[in-house]
Amino acid sequence: MVRQPERNLSKVSDVFDVRLKAAATAVQAHFDKILPTRPALPVIKGMSYAVGGGKRLRAFLVLESARLHSVDPQQAIWPAAAIEAMHAYSLVHDDLPCMDDDDLRRGLPTLHVRWNEATAVLVGDALQSLAFECVTHPECGSAEIRVELARSLAIASGVQGMVLGQALDIAAETAELPLSLDEITALQVNKTGALIQWSCEAGAIMAMADNRALRQFAQALGLAFQIADDILDVEGDASKAGKRVGKDDAAGKATFVSHLGLDGAKKRARELVQAACDALDGYGSEAQTLREAARFVLSRDS
Repeated sequence: MVRQPERNLSKVSDVFDVRLKAAATAVQAHFDKILPTRPALPVIKGMSYAVGGGKRLRAFLVLESARLHSVDPQQAIWPAAAIEAMHAYSLVHDDLPCMDDDDLRRGLPTLHVRWNEATAVLVGDALQSLAFECVTHPECGSAEIRVELARSLAIASGVQGMVLGQALDIAAETAELPLSLDEITALQVNKTGALIQWSCEAGAIMAMADNRALRQFAQALGLAFQIADDILDVEGDASKAGKRVGKDDAAGKATFVSHLGLDGAKKRARELVQAACDALDGYGSEAQTLREAARFVLSRDS
């Protein structure tokens, strides 16, 4: 095993940028084919609205992990669309007044602001269902593969994963004491990390291959992603981020930045990105684009 040399962790290549944009284009084209257009109700329009835009990093991770295991792109596009539908559902519900109460997402009015709360709830429900429809599509592979994709996605998105993280986040708002660093880490491993981990492991699942290295990569990547998000909330520009910034500090919310300080949080994010890159050593140069994805986490502005 030859360890890849450490590089500038804030720099990503043009190849990564091209592949990220290609993944976003491919997923949007797939949504254009599979999303309903009739009847002309707000819930139907809202589904397309919710999945529009964004960098589609999770879909990219699915497609890259699939490429790493020689999985046909026409097979991989289904779970790639699934994770974007699941992610979009989580954002729609997360933005609701009863949750984070946000009015801006990806530079546009959040769905409940654009329509109403009832429509936002239904759109989220519909997108979650669409995610499972995608991972159980015959083109995803054998029955065994489809069952494992659906089972693992249910765990990642449910009360053992993302939903648990969101519940812990809500509970923290009424807690007498701010969360400790360990508690914040546990919260974010579920809220943000679970879907990122599923995205990274999907290719191995489709190839029925060992997913341990990709799991280690994903766990470090997911935590780095959230720390970068906390940093963005402090240093970011709302016009670039496409959402409100500075809201964590205004709410007195405990974050990685509030515990570690801005410089400490940046240092921890760099360490995690290096750990993510190191986890891919066994794949050699074939995993270079995934390493670029980890570095991208440090350089993103939205």
